Amino acid sequence: MYENLIPRFIRYVKTETRSDETSTTIPSTPSQVEFAKTLMEELKEIGLSEVSYNTKNGFVTATVPSNIDKEVPTIGFIAHMDTADFNAENVDPQFHENYDGETIVLNKAENIVLSPEDFPNLKNYIGQTLITTDGTTLLGSDDKSGIAEIVTAMEILLKDDSIKHGKIRVGFGPDEEIGIGADLFDVEAFDADFAYTMDGGPVGELEFESFNAASAIVSIQGKNVHPGTAKGKMVNAIKLAMSFDARLPQAEVPEKTEGREGFYHLSGISGTEENAQLTYIIRDHDREKFEARKATVQKAADDMNAALDSERVQVVLKDQYYNMGEIIEKDMRPIEIAQEAMESLDIKPIIEPIRGGTDGSKISFMGLPTPNIFAGGENFHGRYEFVAIESMQKATDVIIAIARLNALKGE
Repeated sequence: MYENLIPRFIRYVKTETRSDETSTTIPSTPSQVEFAKTLMEELKEIGLSEVSYNTKNGFVTATVPSNIDKEVPTIGFIAHMDTADFNAENVDPQFHENYDGETIVLNKAENIVLSPEDFPNLKNYIGQTLITTDGTTLLGSDDKSGIAEIVTAMEILLKDDSIKHGKIRVGFGPDEEIGIGADLFDVEAFDADFAYTMDGGPVGELEFESFNAASAIVSIQGKNVHPGTAKGKMVNAIKLAMSFDARLPQAEVPEKTEGREGFYHLSGISGTEENAQLTYIIRDHDREKFEARKATVQKAADDMNAALDSERVQVVLKDQYYNMGEIIEKDMRPIEIAQEAMESLDIKPIIEPIRGGTDGSKISFMGLPTPNIFAGGENFHGRYEFVAIESMQKATDVIIAIARLNALKGE
């Protein structure tokens, strides 16, 4: 049943598809276009119909036709093709069968290890087969696990006509990791009643609440004077940048928050005495608190400018996405079906808010409710990423179970 799942996944992760936030093209990198083309050929080979590539948004879409004679909702399954900004060239997956719960040596020469002391989540996988990196790259389970699971599930549905299902749409998009992949998603053309992103972590994750998200770029204009004659004249932009950050709540940062707690995250800083720039991401699940956080950032700039000789601190705030729970909670049908599907497979649903966002965060606000389901990977975006084969199999099973349940509920 799963014979093509892992070979498919390994083939995908060995193809470099990192996105590039400095690019102005769609997709942001040529490698994603090439991957999309090979994905299209594969979808055609296994029998999906209406396989197409949208040059305006970079999405590959396709259809598995209904095999029942009644109308049921059309379901979509979505995953992203790009990987995060970490070395993704020459990915060399390593297999660790019957994992014993001890430290895994990823790269002996460079003394890179995957240790349960650093990553206690490893203990959840004792006895399973783990796929890791060799310590020099990311793995790409985020989100090529999701793509492999969706494609494999569709292949199974097409081969086994005894599994009854309605029409299913699949979509594979670019640039999720740089936050713009779903900006041009064509909801009307996708033509589904609801969808799921297969882009979560450990087995059981079922997420329909995400952060509200914004970026803040703080630009500071200083005045540089020779330090020997600077008294009363110099305005050091670097010092002002330090002062700005100190005005934000110091306990409300990612490393000190959890659950529904929001944060201000300083993700970049650069500068000289003359000019400095701070880059933040602002996150909160609650819309009112989210708006208050943006106001706090702006007030920090206003207060500094009021005390300076001129307006030296400028803030540019940009909303990125919103909490998809605002949309999905109006019709919990996608959650109820996914929850029942997991329970039918003896998987305990873990329904918690995402401390992040997915393409579904944007797509939901476009009119297509799109919660997020586990794809199995852990420790995303770096050399310590891993996924269990058993987790990917379970994710594939959930996709099939959702399709089956949706057909049954139409009776």
